[in-house]
Amino acid sequence: MAKFLLNDFIIEEHVKKALVEDIGYGDITTDSVCAWLDEDKIFQVYLTTRCDGVFCGEDVFKKVFEVLSKGQVNIEFYFNDGDEIKKGDKIAKITGSARYVLTGERLALNYVQRMSGIATISRKYQNIAQKYGARVVDTRKNTPNFRIFEKYAVKVGGGHLHRFNLCDCVMLKDNHIALLGGDIKKALKLVRKSISHAHKIEVECDKVSQVHLALEAGADIIMLDNMSVEQMSECVKLIGHKAIVEASGGVNLSTLEEIAKYGVDIISTSAIVANAPTLDLAFDYLD
Repeated sequence: MAKFLLNDFIIEEHVKKALVEDIGYGDITTDSVCAWLDEDKIFQVYLTTRCDGVFCGEDVFKKVFEVLSKGQVNIEFYFNDGDEIKKGDKIAKITGSARYVLTGERLALNYVQRMSGIATISRKYQNIAQKYGARVVDTRKNTPNFRIFEKYAVKVGGGHLHRFNLCDCVMLKDNHIALLGGDIKKALKLVRKSISHAHKIEVECDKVSQVHLALEAGADIIMLDNMSVEQMSECVKLIGHKAIVEASGGVNLSTLEEIAKYGVDIISTSAIVANAPTLDLAFDYLD
């Protein structure tokens, strides 16, 4: 699949900083052990999975060993990003200098475990929503400085993306509107004067009366925030196709299908990133 978001120079910069954090002035355990070994000793391990899921993070995994070893570690992948993996599968074989394999092991695992966990849960959500023509999207409740990898993982899992950062589009939330005394029309008028023609305007609404006002003001996207299913159904009919309809709040695997049934276009949830468990991956050493 296309490596959307993950340009090579972005991966390398992030990996270098992560290696500095993890290694400090040296891996004193590995360096001490390897001092007694032949410098040319080759070590082989498999990257394996202990549970079912969706694999994600191939390029980042490779980059850890590329930066560390400058070509002294070779990785052969049997699965690619987006592939479904089953408990016990061998995902990749890692062959090379024992010093670099051992030093990079934990960091490389940290990347792919986190990214694969997000991809796995994103696929579960999207598989439910797509039956009703809805898209599940992430939010900005991400890990600081790791957002680009988390959003990539959402895409790999089959999910979709909300705005990447604050400059992508306007999102008038309840607190913005409160600053203007609750005047939605005034809020839209003010932001429309400032933004590019290329930016969309989204308005968060938790009452049907606010949806009326957002429509009248020409909002591009209307978020139905923490509404009951009855309110949501009323708003979807009210909006028709005059704006993109997004549902948010209280979204989880047990409520997702009920929300999707009402004909919303977008279902946004922080759960696919913030609550995603890491996928249990490991290095299994070869004798």
